[in-house]
Amino acid sequence: MARIGKQAVQNSSVPSGRSRSALAAVSRSLLVIAILLTSGAGAMAQDAQDPANAEQPTTGSLEGGEVATAAPPETAAEAAEQTQKRGPVTTLPLPRFVSMKASVGNVRRGPSLTHRIDWVFKRRGMPLEITAEYQHWRRVRDRDGAGGWVHYALLSGTRTVMVEEDMLRVRARPEESAPVMAAFELGVVAQLGACIADWCEISAGGHSGWALKEKLWGVAPDELRD
Repeated sequence: MARIGKQAVQNSSVPSGRSRSALAAVSRSLLVIAILLTSGAGAMAQDAQDPANAEQPTTGSLEGGEVATAAPPETAAEAAEQTQKRGPVTTLPLPRFVSMKASVGNVRRGPSLTHRIDWVFKRRGMPLEITAEYQHWRRVRDRDGAGGWVHYALLSGTRTVMVEEDMLRVRARPEESAPVMAAFELGVVAQLGACIADWCEISAGGHSGWALKEKLWGVAPDELRD
């Protein structure tokens, strides 16, 4: 039985005057309301007449380099579902798992280069969970809950998982009685293959087999993969 050890460094953090009279105030308020109502009606009419002011579908780059178009929802129910479960940039599900493409990646407090760096991820291939999208930025978290905003170019759609049990036995078939092919140490990052209800096929260090899904981080409990 082969023993697969975890790689050296995991991700590390780098703390890189009152109004003159009540009557005057009421008069001014009524005047402001009248102005707002007039200008609001004019703006609504302009939007209705000028197609250039209509909201356009948003486009953005996916983690794998593809381009997606987010069509506007047709009903309120669809809008709610999209807001809760789909990314506004990619239209991909939220949350979802990806992996770290780069060997080093800055994790910022907000979605821009002007925000401070709170963390630095230092492990290529480590699984991450995307929880939000904004333009070219993705808010992610790791297995310990650490995270923030990273540029999408640092991420990959390739799926990996992290072993959450020391000496996790990987079997030849998705059965408890199947022969043990290898034992993976706690913290090993493995490539994710097929997944059924309770098992996933994983590989690392030249060894592969089936492991209980509950012992892995980076895959949803109800996720099925071919």
